[in-house]
Amino acid sequence: MPLPHTRRTPATRGERFAVLDPATGEAFDEAPDQHPDELDAVVDRAHEAWRSWRADPAARTAALLAAADAVEAAGADLAPLLTREQGKPLAESYAEIARTAARLRYFAEPAPGPRPITDGRPVRSEIRWRPLGPVAAIVPWNFPLQLASAKFAPALAAGNTVVLKPSPFTPLATRLLVSVVSTALPQDVLTIVTGREPLGARLASHPGIRHVTFTGSVPTGRAVARGAAASLARVTLELGGNDAAILLEDVEVERIADRLFWAAFRNCGQVCMAVKRVYAPARLSSQVVEALAQRAKTVAVGPGLDPRSRLGPLNNAPQLARVERCTAGALADGARAASGGHRLDRPGYFFAPTILADVPPDSPVVAEEQFGPVLPVLPYRSLDEAVERANDTGFGLGGSVWGTDLDRAEAVADRLECGTAWINHHAELSLAQPFAGAKESGVGVAGGPWGLYGNLRPFVVHRPDEA
Repeated sequence: MPLPHTRRTPATRGERFAVLDPATGEAFDEAPDQHPDELDAVVDRAHEAWRSWRADPAARTAALLAAADAVEAAGADLAPLLTREQGKPLAESYAEIARTAARLRYFAEPAPGPRPITDGRPVRSEIRWRPLGPVAAIVPWNFPLQLASAKFAPALAAGNTVVLKPSPFTPLATRLLVSVVSTALPQDVLTIVTGREPLGARLASHPGIRHVTFTGSVPTGRAVARGAAASLARVTLELGGNDAAILLEDVEVERIADRLFWAAFRNCGQVCMAVKRVYAPARLSSQVVEALAQRAKTVAVGPGLDPRSRLGPLNNAPQLARVERCTAGALADGARAASGGHRLDRPGYFFAPTILADVPPDSPVVAEEQFGPVLPVLPYRSLDEAVERANDTGFGLGGSVWGTDLDRAEAVADRLECGTAWINHHAELSLAQPFAGAKESGVGVAGGPWGLYGNLRPFVVHRPDEA
């Protein structure tokens, strides 16, 4: 199959933008820089394709299963390209592709059928579920394939068509993914547009779009919601997190240190539900810092295509600058870097894995989502204090509690103000569970049957028992 990321003349105005390799900071390819004015034709075609796609649930099931097979078969093309533009180790790229195929299979089950309403009246009432129409899916750069499929798989299964827009930092693997998936779909059921702003803003506010699903920052999420409001389109927003991990007095530090480290540093810390703050009992704080710092100092950092690398670079220069700024601010305020604390002296967007101690609780590295390989460890004197500080954030995506008394840990987890709480692990999700945040972490629900129903609307039919 020819790779759609190779240089060609697209059916657009011909403008293109460079895509950089975060391991070098240099351009290695280009993608079409589509103009917002082109969206009218794209959305019109998606609406036309919707007429037949929504009518045949059995065909949708077969198509999604075939698409999952095609994604797996294309893994050897997808994974290196994803690593090249995103930066993550190759093994993690293959894992993302596997998750993408699994999600297509999960949602290949037929959409829900009619359900009767029994309310004692001499009327037969029935709820039927109908798709919404064209869906806009706007995807970030940290998990471009996995998050794309998290949006388009349930939308397609529900009978909608999808216009997908990836981040301009990671358009290439997503274009290839759409090309692969589309081999199993009718034309224009799944389309992709790539380009820089205001393309995404125009897509979110397009009057032909009936549902906008977006993952990204809070400011951009607010802008997306404002744009979608113009046409009263439904919105699903996942807007990041500042997840806290609370370690209890009975925690066995060495036993949980590896899990805790990778809960914070997987994908170079660029995970919305990664551990971004650790609250440790004061008497154990130094031990926790030492255990995490030892792992940070010894983990292999390098280009994702190098099989020896466990951590790759940050994805882009603005994100590297943000991580560097947050870390420098904490150090200036009196924090101590038990490991790292600086960018690495090599090409690309590499930052040394960093464990911070003695961090002021109001430091931006604690109060904000740093979204990088930096983890502050903060001591606490009482459990009530730890819970209060964990909840003292505008975010509410996830959180975790670590200890040997599972009943006590669960009781503490129940006090966290977030969408998902884990005990003795973090950031592990089943395809069957809902994924939603509290406070500024989002609007709406993704995942499982909730993600499917988010792409449907109820339609009620009343029929009398007699003519």
